[in-house]
Parts: sequence; structure tokens; C-alpha cells
Amino acid sequence: MVCTLQNQKCYLVLAYYLFTPIDNPQQEVLLHKDFLKSLDATCRIYISENGINGQLSAEKEDALKYMEWMHARPEFAKMVFKQQLHHENAFPRVTVKYRKQLVALDETYNLAKAGEHLSPSRWKQMLEQNDNKLLLDIRNDYEWKVGHFKGSECPPCETFRDFRNYAETLLQRVDPKNTPVMMCCTGGIRCELFSAVLKEKGFEKVYQLDGGIINYGLKEGSKHWLGKLFVFDDRLTVPVSHEPSPIIGECHHCKQPNDTYYNCANMDCNALFLCCKECLEKYLGCCKDACKSAERIRPYQHCTHKPFRKWYHYSNEKIKKGD
Repeated sequence: MVCTLQNQKCYLVLAYYLFTPIDNPQQEVLLHKDFLKSLDATCRIYISENGINGQLSAEKEDALKYMEWMHARPEFAKMVFKQQLHHENAFPRVTVKYRKQLVALDETYNLAKAGEHLSPSRWKQMLEQNDNKLLLDIRNDYEWKVGHFKGSECPPCETFRDFRNYAETLLQRVDPKNTPVMMCCTGGIRCELFSAVLKEKGFEKVYQLDGGIINYGLKEGSKHWLGKLFVFDDRLTVPVSHEPSPIIGECHHCKQPNDTYYNCANMDCNALFLCCKECLEKYLGCCKDACKSAERIRPYQHCTHKPFRKWYHYSNEKIKKGD
């Protein structure tokens, strides 16, 4: 849902990352928290010695203030912000943390040897012109299930740390010297590292979608894209553009076409599943009948079922089983 009414308050959802040396990341965490105190904003931001990886939502004027503040600082002057409109803040709270690794890989790679960046227009052109290619979507399987580029492959990795082993299997399947490998992810940061893994393994023609799937949707629309884009905030799934795209997911319960994700209302289950409105109401936001009688149930809200909520968010609410 985006802002459609003239008098409706509008928010910007920002996605961004930048690999840049940060001498004191803990101090940068404090600077961020202090700056955000005065803004109508929520976020999930991770900062390390190697840079920053962030998602932030804020009332439009406050989002512009944040981007101006970042661009005014030399270390973040080249930051690229991908922007989407929404009708409310997309995160439950302000979270700014230090992380030793911006992407969990447990190894260090030379980003100068990462794959070549392709603009969305060049990515689209390559999709249409090159048949002898391998199109890799390096997101989680539940992200791929609800939306992906036509013809893409999702590596069967439980964690991104498994990608190194997956890269070894690719050497047995394709010619690493002559096969173009196109890689994409939500915002681009994972491709920076995982394309370097492929280069280190001997793949020579490695390309990554600049700015990720979000940027492609903003620049090129839904051409060659199927379904919706999974996002790690309260929206859970969003269209990549205003252009129509076919539904490729199905309801966990009735198996009808569906592209809306929910977390199971049973807090001790919390399974992520696709569900239609009818089944969501029938099962009270749960993934199965057994969860409906569990001890810790999120209060079911017909139109505003929120994901990723910890138990303490409901400590002051009256909770009844079956309500």
C-alpha cells in the first residue's frame, strides 16, 4: 500500500548500503541513535568497520533530512538510497547495531574482485539477448518462492555460508570461463560478496544487478519479473513496480494463488507462510489447527496482522484464545 490520498501522511522506505572504512563503528551507532531521536522514523541499521547496511522508514520530510545528513558526511557522500512510498513506518522500532560482518560469510573477500555491476537497463538487455547464461537469485528460498526473475535459480543453501559449497557444484555443471553468471538479490549487498566467491572459484564472467531487485523495479518495472518482492519489514511482500505481475505463490492452506506472507500467530511457532484472507481468518492467523490452541497467541487483527512481533508487544493486551 502506498500513499494515495492527498492529505494522507506519506512515508519513505529507504534501502541502502555502502562498503566504506569506519574507524569507530560503535561511535557511529551512537551518532545514528542520537540523530534519529528527533525524527518520525523506524529502522534496522547495521554498522561495522567495513561500512553500513540499512533499511529505514520515516515521514517524507524526516527521510529527506536523514539522507541529507548522510550525504553531508564525507564517508557517506556516495551513498545511494533506494526509495519506496508507504502509508506508515515499516519497522516496529529503531534498531541500530554494531555487526562485525555486514553479511554473514565468516570469511573476508576482496570486493575489488567482485562481479561487474549491471545497471537495470543492461540487466534487462542481457536477459533478453543472452541464452547461454546462468541466472542466480541468492536470496532465501521463501523470498524466491513469492517472486523472482523468470528462469532464475535459487541455490539450495540453508544459510549464506553454504554458498561456497554450492559454488563448487557449479564448477561441475557449467563452464566457469565461458558461462555468463548473472546474480541478483534484494538490494545488492549480498551480490557484492557472493560474486567475489564465484570469481575466487574461477568464474570469469560474473555480473551483479546494481542496486538489486528494488532498483530494477524502480527503473525498469516488472518486465521479466514474476510475483512480488519479499522485504524484511512490516510489509513482508511488495510489488516491484506499479506494473502488473502474475501471482506465483499459493496459500499454505487452500493452495489457491496467493502472494501474502504472514508469521504464524503462535509465538512459539512463528512460521512464515503464504495465506489468503479467508484462510487467515479461518485459522486465526495460524499456520495449522494445532497452533490455534497454543499458549502464546498474538491477538488476531483482521486487516493489520503484523509480522516479527515479540511477546512483550502484547503484554498489556487482553489475549483470548480464538479471538
